[in-house]
Amino acid sequence: MNFDVFTIAAVTAELNATLQDGRVQDALELGDDAIGLEIYSNHARHYLYLSAHPQWARLHLVPERLRRGVETPSPLGLMLRRHLEGSRFVGATQPDWERVVQLNFVSSQGEFTLIAEPMERRSNLLLVQNGQILDCIRRVGPGENRVRVSLPAHPYVPPPPQTFKCPPTALTLTLLAELLDADRSKLAWRILTEKLLGFSPMLAKEAVFRATGSLESRAADCSPRALLTEIQALIGALMQKQFAPHLCERDGQAIAYAAYPILHLPNAQPLERISDALNAFYGAPIGEAAYANAKKPVQAQLSEAIERVSRRLEALKRSQRDQAECERLRQCGELLLAYQYQIARGQTSFSAQYDFDAPPLEIALDPTLTPLENAQRYFEQYEKAKRALAEVPSLIAAAERELDFLRQLETDLALAANYPEIGEVQEALQANGYWRGTPTARPRSGKSAPLKLSTPEGFVIWIGRNARQNDEVTFSKGSPDDLWLHARGVPGAHVIIKREGRTVPDAVLERAASLAAYYSAARHEAYVPVDVTERRYVRKIKGGQLGMVTYRNESTLTVRPRPA
Repeated sequence: MNFDVFTIAAVTAELNATLQDGRVQDALELGDDAIGLEIYSNHARHYLYLSAHPQWARLHLVPERLRRGVETPSPLGLMLRRHLEGSRFVGATQPDWERVVQLNFVSSQGEFTLIAEPMERRSNLLLVQNGQILDCIRRVGPGENRVRVSLPAHPYVPPPPQTFKCPPTALTLTLLAELLDADRSKLAWRILTEKLLGFSPMLAKEAVFRATGSLESRAADCSPRALLTEIQALIGALMQKQFAPHLCERDGQAIAYAAYPILHLPNAQPLERISDALNAFYGAPIGEAAYANAKKPVQAQLSEAIERVSRRLEALKRSQRDQAECERLRQCGELLLAYQYQIARGQTSFSAQYDFDAPPLEIALDPTLTPLENAQRYFEQYEKAKRALAEVPSLIAAAERELDFLRQLETDLALAANYPEIGEVQEALQANGYWRGTPTARPRSGKSAPLKLSTPEGFVIWIGRNARQNDEVTFSKGSPDDLWLHARGVPGAHVIIKREGRTVPDAVLERAASLAAYYSAARHEAYVPVDVTERRYVRKIKGGQLGMVTYRNESTLTVRPRPA
């Protein structure tokens, strides 16, 4: 794992340098396993992200404001807001050779410590006062760990020390030689990770590569003196807090980071702060991704509604294919009328040929009815089936419109970048009867607004990012001679270019088309066809939901999706 002891040391040093004496202005729950703090220090707002994810646990500063990601605060969230908001950040400390950070705060209520333990599978975030746990993200009872219980009102117990490993600062030439001689066929970097405190695979590989020029060097191939020299050089700089954050990329993707120069991987670039490397590697938890947790219950309801309507649509299409069965009912009734005098009362079946070139029809009879009454029953069933078949095309069209509406809502939810936009999808589901169970209240922040952009050429572009905004953009913002754009064949944004009597340059048209492609269900495709027409040729679908339209006289551009 890249987020090792020395990465944590670099983060701790950065927090102390950046946040010292800062005041906590906001404490947020970002999801089930992450929290955020907004801290005002040195005349600027800083955003601290802390994650207890089982695989990607970490803490670091992020460049933009964090967003609350849960609807109802947890007990820990309430504790954080109660005790940390308004407190002063005193400083961060790291126990020797431990992947643990203690963030210390003081307020009128006393001193508090927020402890981050970013370890694989056992990661946790705990709020502690006077050695007692107030609450934590991951509660661990005695049934899971008898030695180290993590529960409210219990004493905080630090992780047990790794007594079987040697501190790198105590490493001698003799001891290193003994470690290498103990298993000479083993990869040298594996020995370092197993025997030295704080040596992650990343750091161990770097030391071995610097000493031997290869990551495949076995213990027998290593000079203990050369390896000790490189270990001391690396550890010495880190112990003196001489951090040099680096990031490695491959094909434009970050693949590794460290608090020191990386020589054993290609394309390592220096960065100013370790948080910059962490944000590049993990992706900053901001923007649309910050609301993933809030979208989950809405997406679950959407998926269920789409499945229900899809099943109904398929059943309607199957019934449309039952025209032959409808005709068979009519033929049975006519044959029974024609042969009624040959049928005895109480008979349960009758066989007769309707067409000379077709096999005989086997007709089931109700023995309690007369032949005439049996014929009348078949004619009644025929009329009922015929009426149903006549209604099927309109029912299919209605179900397809319903499915289009739900697909549009699904795209709206995927594009939603704040609570109002998520809330509007939920409200649309509830208003149209698709929400199952008790509706969940969401924070009220007013209605979301369509996106407005101005181009260097002086044109205004309006972008609707959900069904309601689409209706507003097309029929309130758009005039008949404005240009209207929409990704072909998929749910997505309605885009308007305000012409105001001018000819739209190709660059503006392509920019608007790329926006229509990006704010659509096809946003992840390399190229997307986008239809363009004048707004006068766009009409609302009769009986359709908000934002559902038909259009004509269009031309099509194929563009790359690009965000605003």
